[in-house]
Amino acid sequence: MSDESRPANQGRQTALQQELRELADVVAPGPLVDLLLERAFEIGSTDVHFDPRPDGLHVRLRVDGMLHDVLTLSNESAPQVISRLKLLSGMDITERRMCQDGHISSAALKHRRDVRVGSGPTIHGERIVLRLMPDDTQYTQLEELGLESEQLDILKRALQAPYGMCLSVGPVGSGKSTTTYACLTRLNDPGRSLVTIEDPVERRMDSITQIQTDAKIGFGFAQSLRGILRQDPDVILVGEIRDSETAHIAARAALTGTQVLSTLHANDTSATVDLFREFDVPPMFIADGLNCVLAQRLMRKVCPESRETYHPDAAECQLLGIDPAEADNVELVRGVPSDANFFTGYSGRTAIFEIMNVDEHIREAILSGKSGKELREIACNNGMNRLEQSAAAKVRRGETSIAEMHRVLIAP
Repeated sequence: MSDESRPANQGRQTALQQELRELADVVAPGPLVDLLLERAFEIGSTDVHFDPRPDGLHVRLRVDGMLHDVLTLSNESAPQVISRLKLLSGMDITERRMCQDGHISSAALKHRRDVRVGSGPTIHGERIVLRLMPDDTQYTQLEELGLESEQLDILKRALQAPYGMCLSVGPVGSGKSTTTYACLTRLNDPGRSLVTIEDPVERRMDSITQIQTDAKIGFGFAQSLRGILRQDPDVILVGEIRDSETAHIAARAALTGTQVLSTLHANDTSATVDLFREFDVPPMFIADGLNCVLAQRLMRKVCPESRETYHPDAAECQLLGIDPAEADNVELVRGVPSDANFFTGYSGRTAIFEIMNVDEHIREAILSGKSGKELREIACNNGMNRLEQSAAAKVRRGETSIAEMHRVLIAP
């Protein structure tokens, strides 16, 4: 998802490190934690890690998918910082032997976004990781996600169907939830009943009923979904399909007049069908219930402030589908590490997609029991752009680099 709107002066690692180090020895844990969270939100960090080591508590921020060291707190001050975070998140500060989950509300931080907190014991002391919830004012429209024009058309047509499933698949941190929320925004209409079932609720949306599951009392996705289907929904967003029971109920709902949006951990579009088979969902339910499947990844964008251009060599031309004879007329970009980009050469991220439209050819292949590999071949023959092709297009346009393409898709 494109981050072009982020101010260019954010993400300056050395300035942030210097500011935090100067304050670490002179301010109390409370103000230090508050400032650290404020800066993390400002630079677009998604996670903050507090990792105990023999030499102290290492604080790291995840920016554009990569972790960066910003501060090391002394062993003397570390317990106070950990206690402050546990108090803020509603954890038991006396319990240090077990993992705990917590939550810091947006009101406590004077921010619009919430923070999920997880703690656990290590051999050097307690570890805490904060997950900063995304800004619910960004990436609300499908056009903002980074889809190619043909992919956007396919997705819009799938969302126009009166019922069926649209699934977003990929590994953790690939932007699946953002995509499903953008789909939900497009379907949000006063004449419809829209319901989300989430763990946790990541974005608060007006005019939509949002439900938080609670595994501690046996109120999981399957139980929530069963109940909601008796409440006349038009559109249901299921935060994640994690088990066979949820997969069966979601597939049935998609066949009985409800639009279902959800996410799944699968490597690519065709692997989604194999996973549903592993869940023992009947082939007819898969073939008739699925409208489309989106596989996606996030790639870092070359820093707009600090970059250089070059001509591709023969191997790069082959990878990108460029005629080697035209190499001298083609300019690619790569980042130059600097203070403007955390010394990575990158700033911001964009998404790449492959979208499998479940048309009559794919439906017939699913019903006949063809493997995921065969389904993928059929989809590609019918014009589906693979993730590699989407990435190559962004490299050719100068949005990202070949090195980043290798890191995300090609590196073993």
